[in-house]
Amino acid sequence: MALVDMLLNAVNDPNQQGSSNELNSFANVAQTMGNNYGLDPATTQTVLSLVGSHVRSALQQQRNNGGVEQAQSLVNNYSGFGANPQAVQALFPPQWQAQIIQQVSQRTGLDSGMIQAMLPLLIPVILNLLKMGANPQNPQQGQNPVLNNFLDADGDGDVDIADAMSLAGRYFNKGQQF
Repeated sequence: MALVDMLLNAVNDPNQQGSSNELNSFANVAQTMGNNYGLDPATTQTVLSLVGSHVRSALQQQRNNGGVEQAQSLVNNYSGFGANPQAVQALFPPQWQAQIIQQVSQRTGLDSGMIQAMLPLLIPVILNLLKMGANPQNPQQGQNPVLNNFLDADGDGDVDIADAMSLAGRYFNKGQQF
């Protein structure tokens, strides 16, 4: 099942943390980020997909090393809607951060300094999206279908984070597709 479908299920399932307010917040963050950095919707989508791909790899590595609970713990501890440089540092060593910045810059033409400034906002937002499937009474429990689906993706290189942001925008009629 695609990440977008898992998010919609989380919104409708009282046993998961997802809510329509969270989807609205995702749409607002994506739109605000695009506006603040002068990004068109296609560039915003590319940035989200590329960064989401790296988040997936980092969380897969955490899951492989310490189990799904360790990946869920990172999601719980560093998710949010505000800038959080510690989230970037918790997921990515400095050389990996440089690789992300270089890849996004090459694919989008954006200045590396701009990308570096975006990461502390993007990483917590992506983690917050993944947190939507957690159990509200026991968020550390490893039974988060949104996170599990994200980590067990088919490896086609297509990260559904941008699709999820687009869904949120459409869901709330933001008038802009990401």
